[in-house]
Amino acid sequence: MDGIPLNIDLQQILLHLLNFTLLFAGLYFLLYKPVKNFMKKRETEYQERQDAADDILKRAKEAKHEYEGKLAEMEQEIAAKKKAAAEELEQMRRTREKEAEESARRIVADAKEEARAMREQIVDGARKEITEMVEQAAEKILLSEDVSTTYDAFLEAAERSVPDGES
Repeated sequence: MDGIPLNIDLQQILLHLLNFTLLFAGLYFLLYKPVKNFMKKRETEYQERQDAADDILKRAKEAKHEYEGKLAEMEQEIAAKKKAAAEELEQMRRTREKEAEESARRIVADAKEEARAMREQIVDGARKEITEMVEQAAEKILLSEDVSTTYDAFLEAAERSVPDGES
């Protein structure tokens, strides 16, 4: 301890250095390698989980894209069916409208024919009545001497046979 200041012993320093080296080597073999292996294993496990999650995400995106495509196709199909149904409905409406117009024409034509037949029947009836009245008047004129009285009776009978509002 002769010339070393601060009371430092070289042998003590070397002994501490040896202890430190032994401790370092022991800890390296006992702790560092297992911890390093554990960390590597854990990193591999997390990487595998990440890869699996990425794969699942990729498949989910593909499925989503596929379903969106199918949805678009279905929407187009629905639109086409709606259009076809609208066209069919329009065609049915036109057909019904034509049937209704034809039915209306038939009804009007039948009504006109019935009115014409009734008119002819009324005219025929009126002609028969007039003919009968003329025959009766002629008979009375031939049988009677007073023409004026007979003519007045004829006019009264004619007025009675014609309903109000038709003259």
